[in-house]
Amino acid sequence: MKNLKKQDPKIYNAIKAEEKRQEEGLELIPSEIAASPAVIEALGTVLTNKYSEGYPYKRYYGGQANVDIIETIAIERAKKLFGVPFANVQPYSGSPANLAVYVAVCQPGDTVMGQNLPDGGHLTHGWKASATSMFYNTIAYHVKPDGYLDLEEIEKLAIKHKPKLIWVGATAYVREFPFEKLSKIADKVGAYLVADIAHIAGLIIAGAHKSPAKFAHIITTTTHKTLRGPRGGMILVTAKGLKKDPELGNKINQAIFPRLQGGPHDHQTAAIAVTLGEAMKPSFKKWGHQVVKNAKAMANELMKRGLKLVSNGTDNHLMLINCGKGRGVFLQEALDAVGITLNKNTIPSDPSSPFYPSGVRLGTPFITVRGMKEKEMKKIANWIADVMEEIKDFQFPEKKEDFKIVIKKFRVFIEKNKKFKKIHQEVKVLCKKFPLYNK
Repeated sequence: MKNLKKQDPKIYNAIKAEEKRQEEGLELIPSEIAASPAVIEALGTVLTNKYSEGYPYKRYYGGQANVDIIETIAIERAKKLFGVPFANVQPYSGSPANLAVYVAVCQPGDTVMGQNLPDGGHLTHGWKASATSMFYNTIAYHVKPDGYLDLEEIEKLAIKHKPKLIWVGATAYVREFPFEKLSKIADKVGAYLVADIAHIAGLIIAGAHKSPAKFAHIITTTTHKTLRGPRGGMILVTAKGLKKDPELGNKINQAIFPRLQGGPHDHQTAAIAVTLGEAMKPSFKKWGHQVVKNAKAMANELMKRGLKLVSNGTDNHLMLINCGKGRGVFLQEALDAVGITLNKNTIPSDPSSPFYPSGVRLGTPFITVRGMKEKEMKKIANWIADVMEEIKDFQFPEKKEDFKIVIKKFRVFIEKNKKFKKIHQEVKVLCKKFPLYNK
């Protein structure tokens, strides 16, 4: 980055500081991943200079020969990896991909169903704060007290409301998705079943999670997270989807361009192609299974130490810790202080608000890329439990307006805590044994 260093040292220094933070810390946010050097290289190419409205061999601008090759490779690799007959690799990210599905198969005012956000769902599946709830009649379904999807409720809601579309997928659901059962419910009411596999796409390719390809009509995904690529999105149409509507692929293409987006980000498309090529290697399958093994090992150790996990474990790459009413922010900030990064998150039937949630969300994809295994998971879980023990006296105040006072005292406590400083040094030692990128 010699040119950047010379031209804009402030940006250069911030990037180098972030590189150092990632190298020296444990990234446990389950939606984050360490992309390979090859993926990062593809992102930083002259492809960013090109504009390519349209689709391969049907563009509106000239000079597309090389871009057409790249996008076609990405499409064919996506189709092969997921076992589907159609793929669109142009969505800028996951949320635009999901919006394109609405545009392709729904009319404004149509009824759609999706998992309730506080129960682990996604904003774009119809949550009240999302634009999707402005344009569509959204019905939320929930999880049971044990943390598993309430299939009985889902079926009753589907029969009652006759949705045009049913989403399956989440941002904080720790169990394997019952695609086949949800498919039967969708078929019963004539709905499209759309599987948003943004979090689990890599696990599906690795065979560490069931695939929705035989059961859903449409699949959406991001290309980062467990797919280990750049920040982008894809929409896949299954054989079942084309059987329901032979024009479904064309409708998806039209929804992305020209209805929602302009030209694709060609550098992003190239990086997606590289990502999908990496996912075809045997090492990727091994990595995906290790991600789940690591998550289970960490979950078991956390529970041994007395921490309460939603659903008492995990089937995939992520976990939710119930920290107590409104205390997710306390654990997030305390762990930040020791070099362990996760995110505050709502839990099912959360007694607090999304601003002060009662849980934290954590996962194992990023640290598994670094080569860490079950032994390291147990060590990390014990650090988390030690930090939780240290902050046990800090509770969310009865009056929300008192939170600023409490958090100010809490931050002073964190800054002066000697045990935290000791753990932080131990975290750095561990990270040094598992370099993020071999230099």
